[in-house]
Amino acid sequence: MNPKKDIQNEEDIKFLIDTFYQKVRKDDVIGHIFNEVIGDDWSKHLPIMYSFWETVLLGKVSYKGNAIRKHVDIDRKMPLEQAHYQRWLLLWDQTTDQHFSGTIAEQAKKKAATMMQLIEMKVVAARDGKSIL
Repeated sequence: MNPKKDIQNEEDIKFLIDTFYQKVRKDDVIGHIFNEVIGDDWSKHLPIMYSFWETVLLGKVSYKGNAIRKHVDIDRKMPLEQAHYQRWLLLWDQTTDQHFSGTIAEQAKKKAATMMQLIEMKVVAARDGKSIL
C-alpha cells in the first residue's frame, strides 16, 4: 500500500477540489444549495476554487474574488445555517484525509476551518446590517 502524499502542486489542488465537490453535489445537507446556486455548469465555479486554494495553500496568488461577499449574497437568497458550514467542513476534512497526508494537507483543513468561522461570522453580521468587510 502506498502512503498518501501531501498536497504539492496545482494538479493536487484540482484533484482535491474536483473530488470534494463531487461529494458536495450529492450531499443531503448542502448539495441543494450548491446545485441551486451553481446549477449544472460548474465550469466557472471550479476554476475559482482552484485559484482560491492555490493561493491559500501553495502561495500562487491568483485568486481575485471576495469569498465573504459571495456567501453573504447566497445567504440573502437561502439562509445558510451552522449545519451547512459544519457539513461543508466535514466533507472537506474527509476528502483531504482520504487522499492526502502531510503538512499542507493539515494546513488545508486548518485554514478551511478558520475561513469557515470567519465567513459564518460575517454572514451573520451582514444579516444584522453590520459591515461585512
